[in-house]
Amino acid sequence: MKQKQLHIISFDVPYPANYGGVIDIFFKIKALHNKGVKIHLHCFEYGRAEARILESYCEKVYYYKRKMSKTYLLDKLPFVVVTRSSEKMIQTILRDDYPILFEGLHCCFHLNDVRLKDRIKIVRTHNIEHDYYQNLAKVEKSVFKKIYFGLEAKKLKRFEKNLILANYILAISNADTLEFSKRYKNVLHVTAFHPYEEVKIEEGIGNFCLYHGNLEVGENNEAALFLVNEVFSKIKISLIIAGRKPSDELRNAVSQYKNIELKANISTAEIDELIKEAQINILPTFQATGIKLKLLAALFNGRHCIVNSPMVEKTGIESLCTIKNSSEEMIAAVNALFTTPFKSTTIKERERILLDSFSNEKNIKKLYTLI
Repeated sequence: MKQKQLHIISFDVPYPANYGGVIDIFFKIKALHNKGVKIHLHCFEYGRAEARILESYCEKVYYYKRKMSKTYLLDKLPFVVVTRSSEKMIQTILRDDYPILFEGLHCCFHLNDVRLKDRIKIVRTHNIEHDYYQNLAKVEKSVFKKIYFGLEAKKLKRFEKNLILANYILAISNADTLEFSKRYKNVLHVTAFHPYEEVKIEEGIGNFCLYHGNLEVGENNEAALFLVNEVFSKIKISLIIAGRKPSDELRNAVSQYKNIELKANISTAEIDELIKEAQINILPTFQATGIKLKLLAALFNGRHCIVNSPMVEKTGIESLCTIKNSSEEMIAAVNALFTTPFKSTTIKERERILLDSFSNEKNIKKLYTLI
């Protein structure tokens, strides 16, 4: 049988795999490689170094400087889209007729290029992007960024209509699949790719709670502040907040409480260790978008998991979490679970659901058939 080949256009260099979007891309590349697919990877570069490890999984890796000039803020197209265009990339892709996987709406500048009209074009959606940016605008403190996110949301909503040109849309969550299916044909649910092949939960009881995430992102900053000000300021149980680039507001809030500690800019390996050691992984969000890979990390490797409804709505993993929405409910749940050992029966239930619904091996078969 002829070996399958695929172009992948990535919005960032997908290694190190240390935040949501690139985690999905990197482990998708690994899964495709394991299936024997020859991958031609095109990366837009803006701050992350070229990664030699990608050459282990790809036939060829190409890098293009993202065009970060502020003049693109005035363009009618979304800034995140127009800054990821490259004629050099298109010329490379035109040398053959392999299918093209566009990673996120961010990478779809060339989706309507007439030169690609006869190609199989697959778009992986990571969010309903205009909803995501609208929510970022709501929680943003900076006036400039608030305006930027609001305008970007409107542009993304208009630009999304280009998805009609895709042969297939791969939505990352059940909720996104339902939403995109209202507007487009050939929408498939292909859930997030991730590094976890088995459930590995430590026995015993931990002595702290953990919130982790990229703290530079407005929604994560908001969730961390909520936990500090509305939950752990009112109890004596320890909370560790771990993640990249915390805001001054969060640093100041944490400094007021002896039971709350901030671990800033630590490695992925250190965060993974904290997830395993924690008695409770507590992960509220105020954005019901996509699927949160930090939640999968907590469920595959951590003990008790407390979330709010937006974190798990229509994910199929609601039964694996303790769902509480108000600060009072979360306080009660933390107090109840902090001294409750994690049972082997609960571990088995996690294995049953996670290895069925979030198996990279099962997931990749859906994509493999399309190329």
